[in-house]
Amino acid sequence: QVQLVESGGGLVQPGGSLRLSCAASGRIFRTNAMGWYRQAPGEQRELVAAITSGGGTDYVDSVKGRFTISRDNAKNTVYLQLNSLKPDDTAVYYCNAELVQLGSIVATTYWGQGTQVTVSS
Repeated sequence: QVQLVESGGGLVQPGGSLRLSCAASGRIFRTNAMGWYRQAPGEQRELVAAITSGGGTDYVDSVKGRFTISRDNAKNTVYLQLNSLKPDDTAVYYCNAELVQLGSIVATTYWGQGTQVTVSS
């Protein structure tokens, strides 16, 4: 069984920073792309940032220059550094990973449970 466990959310003032972590555990053969999504109340879930197994990254325009996604392949962990936070960044943040389990040839997408980020003074 594969699990994605997130940590690092919380309450922060505008202009502040947070670092989110998401660790994948279980019988993992290979981890492909990993990413972070967010969902604000009444809104659809949106892709915030993604990173390939080779380190290529992509960001939604609203976070470019403020957020940085990175990963540690040895630990099957993806990070999201959130800087210069704004109230509009308030949302539940979900990590996402496409991976292949041991003994399988099929890549499957898994989701974390979500972590709340609240930006407020």
